[in-house]
Amino acid sequence: MTEGKRNSIALTEGPSRAAARSYFRGAGFSKDDLHKPIIGVANNVDGDRHLQCAFARIAEALKQGIREAGGTPMEFNTITINDGLTMGTQGMKASLVSREVIADSIELVARGNLFDGLVGIGGCDKNMPGIIMALCRLDIPGMMLYGGSIAPGKLNGVDITIQNVFERHRRHAAGRMTMRASRRLRPTPAREPAPAEASSLPIPWQ
Repeated sequence: MTEGKRNSIALTEGPSRAAARSYFRGAGFSKDDLHKPIIGVANNVDGDRHLQCAFARIAEALKQGIREAGGTPMEFNTITINDGLTMGTQGMKASLVSREVIADSIELVARGNLFDGLVGIGGCDKNMPGIIMALCRLDIPGMMLYGGSIAPGKLNGVDITIQNVFERHRRHAAGRMTMRASRRLRPTPAREPAPAEASSLPIPWQ
């Protein structure tokens, strides 16, 4: 049953690994789970709140697929900085640096847990390269899975994206749009992925 456990066999198999198996069993893994290849699932929850929900669903589907393929998924999270949110502030200086931290954290967890494979879920221009950088350092099968973009909102039946928000901000700053007109675009709480007929875009001047 240990076919494919190129790395994790040293973590879970044999009498000397009884204590390690006890930890795993206590965390909810079955005896059979531990005899299968262990596949890490790196979940980079993005600053876009809709992705926190979307990533959770993607991760669950991904873990189910790993189980059906004969592996045992082990999910973990890492950090990410949303440079769209931090743009124009001191926080934006952390965005590029975060790529290295993401790559380092994924590599450390994968090496520390002797994963036999790795799938990373990302959704921005820092955590996706971070996942790929980690995969390049690890000599195990792996892939990066894109979590998807924010669905557009609607205004008078027309799709509204972040580009429209930036354009409206520029028009308002140039005196070509009134405050009242700019406020017609309203945000929708994004605890769940935004419905097709609602806007999930924040307005900087509200």
